[in-house]
Amino acid sequence: MSDSASCAPCSADAADIADAANRSGNAPARPSLLLPGLAALGAVTLWGLSFPAMKVAVQALGPMPLMWARMMVAMALLAPFTARLFPARTVAVVPSGTLARRGFWSGVPRRHKLLLLPTVLLQPCLYFLFESKAMQLTTASQAGVISASVPLLVGAGAWLLLGERPSPRLWVGVAFSCAGVAWLTLSGGAGTESAPDPLLGNMLELLAMACAAGNMLLVRRLSAHGGHQGGECGGFRWNPWTLTALQTVAGALFFAPGAYAALTGAGQWPVDVVLAVVYLGAGASLGAFGLFNWATSHLPASSVGAFINLVPVTAVGFGWLWLGETLNATQMLAAAVVMVGVALGTGRRR
Repeated sequence: MSDSASCAPCSADAADIADAANRSGNAPARPSLLLPGLAALGAVTLWGLSFPAMKVAVQALGPMPLMWARMMVAMALLAPFTARLFPARTVAVVPSGTLARRGFWSGVPRRHKLLLLPTVLLQPCLYFLFESKAMQLTTASQAGVISASVPLLVGAGAWLLLGERPSPRLWVGVAFSCAGVAWLTLSGGAGTESAPDPLLGNMLELLAMACAAGNMLLVRRLSAHGGHQGGECGGFRWNPWTLTALQTVAGALFFAPGAYAALTGAGQWPVDVVLAVVYLGAGASLGAFGLFNWATSHLPASSVGAFINLVPVTAVGFGWLWLGETLNATQMLAAAVVMVGVALGTGRRR
């Protein structure tokens, strides 16, 4: 876990790159995408495992108490690293030149502070609010199909807002992965879940996916390497783990209405519920969001969004292993299509 630090100005970055190119006689090598790709894969795996864990916990606690409890677990794990996540800095006071200590927030540009509110509001707050309500109104199959829209929303948003130009290969990969997710979620049949208002539920699920896509774009804007975003030259870059900590605090405050029920009933939780809550807080909330934020800071937003389509695949797999849910041959073929799409969408252009 690295400290937040200010990057060098854009002009200095450009000069360093030019010097490196001149010394070697070649353009500098592009950074490896292996570790960011593995981080994104780890995040979606943790999110996939959260589905059976959520099913165990939500039946015992209810949505609001569960969400507050998992956020508190994540906050407890982050607390020992507060000084590293929000480091103070030493600056020279003008005109005397004497050194003085300044708090972390004094070094955050005003524009970044303004972007923080929509970042944490979109996810985890509104995302979980819309999705939990949607799952009460529509079927899991229809919601799963709609979740395939995330890469499209991210790709379109990155094109419109960040100036990224997705390659045709990425769009082909998105088409493959969306088709695979639709096939996967529909191949299990209509199911037996209650769906009193599918139209409203599907609209809420789409809103949740829009929140997830908007959050990815904002995290990319705040934490991307290079200090040059959208024509601006800024020296400050967020540590992705600091953003994760802020998201966790925002989620704990947003879902605070569930605190009383969680605290009064905590002593009566079965062991499997306790383990599920601990996993959801440590693995799904902290681990998955931290890894995904870090991957987002190193990969184009349009590429990292394609990994989201692996979440249904891992969820089906873990549901089969943990809860004994059926994984038929058709679903396995659909999962393979999703993986092909992710490979196409996140592959390096030559």
